[in-house]
Amino acid sequence: MPEPRTSADSPPLVLFICTGNYYRSRHAEAVLNWRARGLGRAVRAFSRGLLTSLVADEPTPLSPHTAARLGELGIPADLTAPSPRQLAEEDLRRAHLTVALRWGEHRKLMLREHPEWADRIEYWDVEDIDEGPPDRALARIEDEVERLLRRYA
Repeated sequence: MPEPRTSADSPPLVLFICTGNYYRSRHAEAVLNWRARGLGRAVRAFSRGLLTSLVADEPTPLSPHTAARLGELGIPADLTAPSPRQLAEEDLRRAHLTVALRWGEHRKLMLREHPEWADRIEYWDVEDIDEGPPDRALARIEDEVERLLRRYA
């Protein structure tokens, strides 16, 4: 597992990656930013997608499941980007730690799109909506974010 980098000039930045940057990575981003703020930790998150074209026709810029869960938790939706954003090389270089939300799904895409980074990032195992219920996936992300925040204590 990669160790987070730190810089005297900026707070640690965590990059969350999923397929569309519509559901899982945006939830992780908002939860980490909310919890870090509440704990007084300097770490911040941003998120990107490997294939944002897959969600281009969605009627909302954020998954309704993610929006609903953030609302239940009292987390403002502005703690995630306003719309899905495609992963770029610059994002990978900018991040101190990069986490892809599902190894089996995202490592293949990383090998295809950014092969030099595929083995330099951390992979979680959070299923997408076609593999499991959103409440289970979002709760798993929340647990993983809590574990991640302990690294920045």
